Amino acid sequence: MPPKTPKPASPPLDKDFRRAHTETVLQLTGNKTLTTLVDLARGDAGTLEEINLPGEEARRLMELGFLPGMRITAGWSAPGGDPRVFQVDGSEVALRRETARHLRVLLDPPKRPL
Repeated sequence: MPPKTPKPASPPLDKDFRRAHTETVLQLTGNKTLTTLVDLARGDAGTLEEINLPGEEARRLMELGFLPGMRITAGWSAPGGDPRVFQVDGSEVALRRETARHLRVLLDPPKRPL
């Protein structure tokens, strides 16, 4: 009878948590177009999808109501175009153009007149 070869020891579960097949991936489907808040005309609305800012700036905006999934409506702007007012969660918040450039929204479909 041939001698038994020992099986290689499998790694402990707690050391092998991050396998590629366990990652969560969000995939947007369809022909949805993301745009920045800067590109919205007055009265346009969209759903916030991304905040591409450093941690502290992003956290402050989230405290003001700019959370992914929230509906944002573009409002008035100062005579030079900066800052601009956006309505989010019942509040009006003025954002500088440089900050608004880093927030991406999914545009709501245009409303048809009755």
